[in-house]
Amino acid sequence: MKLIEGRAWVFGDDINTDVMAPGLYFKASMEEMARHCLEAINPAFAREVRPGDIVVGGRNFGVGSAREQAAIALTHLGVGAVLAMSFGRIFYRNALNFGLPALVFPGAATVRPGDRLRVDAVAGRIEIAGSGAVHTVAGIPAHLMAMVEAGGLMPWLKLRVNKEPH
Repeated sequence: MKLIEGRAWVFGDDINTDVMAPGLYFKASMEEMARHCLEAINPAFAREVRPGDIVVGGRNFGVGSAREQAAIALTHLGVGAVLAMSFGRIFYRNALNFGLPALVFPGAATVRPGDRLRVDAVAGRIEIAGSGAVHTVAGIPAHLMAMVEAGGLMPWLKLRVNKEPH
């Protein structure tokens, strides 16, 4: 399991899937939809986020409709992980199913925009580089992280099927 390292993009409570995957772009490509991810809250996010950057949310991150496109837009932009105080249940599962590590992080309020973070998703270790603070949370089980690292549920299943004798 590789470490996830990146800059923190901090959002508040009740971030809705509708702002991650705006309905206006449902008929467009994922590339187009991703360009509008979270723009209603931070217009610079999709333009400035870099591969490995980490989204940090408050309570109930990913509340709202069961749009799998919300997690897909974040992975399309290269987001390395999402940390939040709590998650909307369906968003949490969609994140893992589409290869996006998601960790419940009660200390999310201690992260400031732009902080450099280092996350070991299996060990549940979150380090805030500037302050030197280290937090321990429930990690993602290794077998589930293998699915995430494969790119999500469908790529992982494809790998499993191709490895089994026919």
